[in-house]
Amino acid sequence: MENLSVEKIRNVALCGHGACGKTTLVDKMLFVTGMVTRPASVDDGTSICDFDEEEKAHRYSIEAKIVHFRHNDRYFQVIDTPGYADFINQTISGLRAADAAAIVINAQAGIEVNTRRVFAESKKAGIGRIIILSKLDQENINFPDLLKKIRDLFGNECVLLNVPRGLGSEFRGVISTLQVPEDTSGAVVDPQEIHESLIESIVEADDEVMECYLEGNPPTEEELARLVAMAVAKGTLIPMLCVSAKTGVGMQELLDALVLCVPDPTMVPRTAKSPTGEEVVLRDDPNGPLVAQVFKTRIDPFVQKLSFIRIYNGRMRSGETVPVAGLRKGLKIAQLYRLQASETESIDEATAGQIVAVTKLEELQTGSVIGEYTLPPIQFPTPMVGLAASPKSRGDEAKMSGSLAKVCQEDPTFRLDRDSQTKETVITGMSELHLQIIMERLKRRDKLEIITKEPKIPYRETIQASAEGSYRHKKQTGGRGQFGEVHIRMWPLARDIKIEEFATKERFAEMKEYHYDPENNFLWIDSIVGGVIPSNFMPAVEKGFKERIEKGVIAGYRVQDVCVEVFYGKHHPVDSSEQAFKTAASMAFRNVFQQAKPALLEPIVRLEVTVPTDKVGDINADISSRRGRPLGMNSAGGDMQTVIAEAPLAEVMTYARSLSSITGGQGSYTMEFVRYDVVPPNIQQEIIRKAKLEEEEEE
Repeated sequence: MENLSVEKIRNVALCGHGACGKTTLVDKMLFVTGMVTRPASVDDGTSICDFDEEEKAHRYSIEAKIVHFRHNDRYFQVIDTPGYADFINQTISGLRAADAAAIVINAQAGIEVNTRRVFAESKKAGIGRIIILSKLDQENINFPDLLKKIRDLFGNECVLLNVPRGLGSEFRGVISTLQVPEDTSGAVVDPQEIHESLIESIVEADDEVMECYLEGNPPTEEELARLVAMAVAKGTLIPMLCVSAKTGVGMQELLDALVLCVPDPTMVPRTAKSPTGEEVVLRDDPNGPLVAQVFKTRIDPFVQKLSFIRIYNGRMRSGETVPVAGLRKGLKIAQLYRLQASETESIDEATAGQIVAVTKLEELQTGSVIGEYTLPPIQFPTPMVGLAASPKSRGDEAKMSGSLAKVCQEDPTFRLDRDSQTKETVITGMSELHLQIIMERLKRRDKLEIITKEPKIPYRETIQASAEGSYRHKKQTGGRGQFGEVHIRMWPLARDIKIEEFATKERFAEMKEYHYDPENNFLWIDSIVGGVIPSNFMPAVEKGFKERIEKGVIAGYRVQDVCVEVFYGKHHPVDSSEQAFKTAASMAFRNVFQQAKPALLEPIVRLEVTVPTDKVGDINADISSRRGRPLGMNSAGGDMQTVIAEAPLAEVMTYARSLSSITGGQGSYTMEFVRYDVVPPNIQQEIIRKAKLEEEEEE
């Protein structure tokens, strides 16, 4: 590939709500710039980007795709992202690789649920933002009302860079508001009125130019051309562009505007840490040290694992070995590839600002950083919608495990767990649709069919008081017997406690050592003196504790937030064994746990529910009926409000269905795990009763 000047690269991610026309725009860009020789269409299944069978069947994007083209001597790398929040991980990944987000709004439908989400995600990513008003050839468009809603929701930085000549079937062109022509006939809004506010937004990016402007010296055309992308990068300007991809009206002007407005990679600084821990700012210097990141992973049936990489500094070459954060040995990059949707092209070298791919490097994961520096991790939302999964065909357990492990590599918002308590394989995703699409893909790609059901809630067990006790395991069956005696004390262990301070308090004056399990917040302390339990049996004591923690005590759920001190015991020189002490420790734990005011814990989640204002009362009432607790409310712009609440996971497992019913499909929500809380006594009794019945049935 030819040596590209970083300043001529333009990386832009197209984002927006489903069916707003993003993929159609990308297909049109490729056709207009001569990268493809035939028009492509999402509707007839010939789209360049929507090439997966699931995308063709459903007629919407599921994965982010990367394409490239040239326009006006600029090299564009465009990332087409899915429009549904179910696949938000693909949008977040794409934004990490981009220098600007082009947020597409269907002019007829207006601001939709995911429009707000992707706008917030692009702001969080710290990149420039552009708004594309699409489908202006549709009927019944209230353009002034649309502009008002956009500015009310996203701010006064949103300024039209061009205005449409006519709307609907009369949409026949666009008029620049930067260089207003003499002929403005048919303009839906007056471009001259917008011109002044546009110039003000642009000059804010440069203090000297702004000072001259305020003194009555307007900027020159050269200064404006230099400052537009800078203003977008700094966020003082969010230009709005008008287009119809279907008819092609406004496409050339859109491409010209992207050349002008999208910041080049050097304008979007990224923060990294050097090998010495020093914080440095990266500005896409091709001659600097290599810093790159895997922002997306795809498992392809033909090329197997494909890792998508954005280079932020330095350069990469085919055949070279590069360092990777977290790996002791470097990785050899056998071959670099340039991407064009489903197609790959071999290249010898790529420099800062470029997006490339490598294949078959199992060590690379989404978020892996290549080079000596480290970058902030990519923050993905926590998946909360789970299903218990099992293969349709007996004997496919191993195949299912392998296939689902591949999905975990591809999708950071998909999680696979084997619950040792419930004995279920649980797949967790962003929504039921998200999991449905994954299962469709497994059926096509891996010839694997999966059946699902609602999983059991992952309750936990803990204690609310301290207790002390012992257990003697003694068994004589002829020949060598079994003997082990363990005495323990047990305390509740707070999550935020400093373990080292807690473990070295005076109460543990005889402490020899302590062991801490952070996953379960379990601490056990060895205070044995005088060899009453020989040191070679202490690992067996620990094993007994850990097995009991996994098995649970009162209802078969994992134990957490407990401290145990082993302070005394007895052994027999002949009959004592590791098995005897493991059993004694497990039983001592069980007995003392039951005396320490045991309780069940349930997962609590934080909900942020965005709904029309007139539905807020219904949402609050519904959340309260689910043992939830509304915490407050924020304006989401326009006629929307975001209700913030906490609720038990058990009560909101199928919340998506209820929300859709209450709001007529206009609501959206996010759900994040917050903490575990004690289950109310009446509900706890019912859970324990069901657990005992299930245990009896299994026996």
